[in-house]
Amino acid sequence: MDRKIGIIASDIGLKETIEDLYGDDIEQGRIIIDILDSDKIEKQGKLLEKKGAKAIVARSGGYRYTIGNVNVPVIQLKISTLDILHSIKIASKINKNIVLVLSDIENFDYDEWKAMIFSDVIIEKFVSQHEIEGILSKYASRQMNVVIVGGGIPCRVAQKYNIDYVHIGASDDSIHEAIRRAWEMVDTLYEQRYKNEVLNTTLDGVHDAVLAVDKEEKIILYNERAHELLKKDRESVLDKKLLDVFPELSFMMDVLKNRTNKYNEIIHLKRIVVAANVSLLEIDDHIIGVICSFQDITKLQNLEKKIRYELNKKGLIARYKFEDIIAFDPVMKNTLAKAVKIGMSDCTAMIYGESGTGKEMLAQSIHNYSNRRDEPFVAINCAAISENLLESELFGYEEGSFTGARKGGKPGLFELAHRGTIFLDEINSVSLNLQSKLLRVLEEMEVMRIGSDYVIPLDVRVLAAANDGLKRKIEDGSFRKDLFYRLNILELNVPPLRDRKNDILPIFKFYIDKYSKNINIPQIDNELKEKLINYSWAGNVRELRNIAQRYIIFEEVDFGDNKISKAEDISSKTKNEEVNDSLKGCNMVLDLKEIDRFVEMKVIKMLEDQGMSKNNIAKVLGISRTSLWNKLNVKD
Repeated sequence: MDRKIGIIASDIGLKETIEDLYGDDIEQGRIIIDILDSDKIEKQGKLLEKKGAKAIVARSGGYRYTIGNVNVPVIQLKISTLDILHSIKIASKINKNIVLVLSDIENFDYDEWKAMIFSDVIIEKFVSQHEIEGILSKYASRQMNVVIVGGGIPCRVAQKYNIDYVHIGASDDSIHEAIRRAWEMVDTLYEQRYKNEVLNTTLDGVHDAVLAVDKEEKIILYNERAHELLKKDRESVLDKKLLDVFPELSFMMDVLKNRTNKYNEIIHLKRIVVAANVSLLEIDDHIIGVICSFQDITKLQNLEKKIRYELNKKGLIARYKFEDIIAFDPVMKNTLAKAVKIGMSDCTAMIYGESGTGKEMLAQSIHNYSNRRDEPFVAINCAAISENLLESELFGYEEGSFTGARKGGKPGLFELAHRGTIFLDEINSVSLNLQSKLLRVLEEMEVMRIGSDYVIPLDVRVLAAANDGLKRKIEDGSFRKDLFYRLNILELNVPPLRDRKNDILPIFKFYIDKYSKNINIPQIDNELKEKLINYSWAGNVRELRNIAQRYIIFEEVDFGDNKISKAEDISSKTKNEEVNDSLKGCNMVLDLKEIDRFVEMKVIKMLEDQGMSKNNIAKVLGISRTSLWNKLNVKD
């Protein structure tokens, strides 16, 4: 970098002083000196600029006539009070009246120092060099009685009139200060030009994280978004070697080495995948570094399909549609018609219903009917997870935010549901503390991970489900009213199974067909049909499904005290009598594990008697073939 500065010395004495102080810099061309010439004072600054000076140091008239006439900074070598006092002290030894001739840009408070000066001093001020001639001509007739104290031009005019004079010198400190400021100004301007070039390059094609290094591989630019993505503070990375701080960004050095820009490169970093643009930085046709702009790949629209595919692989999809729901009863048909309308909107909705009525099935169907059908569907049962764990599951967390936190952190379910739907089942079980945080997320549509200091914007549709107990919770104050009204924009009430009797038999037959593969099941007679229809179904569809599965295995339907059996070899009365007789007067201890094993073996034997293979028996029991083999080979 060219740091050359020019100096307009007011006289030969100042020039010699500067040469003593900065001999090496003058010899190497970093400082060039020109003595003030009153005949070409207005051009001297321009001449120094043409010689390559990036800043100019001048005094009094030289400063006045240079500043504003050149395109580089001009720094004033000020005449200090100590410089003036020192010159007056020298002049007082001549035993003549002292005339202090100063430019209007020089300040000297004579009244303040009068007591320390043992001579009277006349002060003359001038604005332009043309005034100096008139001032000194007044003292020409009294040349034997005055001594002029001033800068280069006043002393030169005094010499012309044969008047004694003392030149106001510059202290070493003043010279050092002016030259130091000149070099600082040169460095600042160069740095500013450099940064402007970086900024212009950034504005041309970068809208996200930006990181730049110089040709020595030191980081010179690191914006806030880069801090958010790379998780390191600006103070800890600036002026550090890139590969010492971010070894994963070595691809930037490849561009600097090969002199070839890269665009839309997909790069795998430690925690994220980014799309990067890497460009060389050039000033005056010289390569001075490289700049990289990159975006989190999740924000790139052209890669969203791939991301959705990854989410779907994790199971974040809605499998059910309205056509999968069995609805012959008018009550349920009306419910589905209302659900379809909810699916056509994008409003938050609350689904009410008893346990087992199919609230999540309806939520999935609403999602699959909405404009968000191609986006993630994320469901969570709020009652099945503790409060602390639920918060981290919903909102996510950063690495190291708590003991046991996963390395690299973890996105929350709200983040995973971005642009899709999140289903909050059993919302009535959420604590008041978590309710307030949930309300903020719903109101602001942004989430902050645990341990994070920045928010993540969201585009999520919220569906929630609760039972009738929610309204009681609102009344007793254990569920926030403001959260309730935020969730309850649209409302869907799912009828219990007992209120949709026309659906009971079709659903029962559906489960019989679903779970009875390779098993011959007898026809359902009228007695069983009547019992199924008139039963209260406290567990709703879930209970009906369980009874259908038991019916497939035992060929009986157990309604508590009223058991209907279709297995010809089972006589409930006889069996009960045998058990009662064996237990009468017997002081025995029952081993529940042995009872369970006895039941298991009876079921397995019954299935074997029906001609089922070991594979099919294991499938019906929901265990592996190895587990079945172990059960059959347990020794007494």
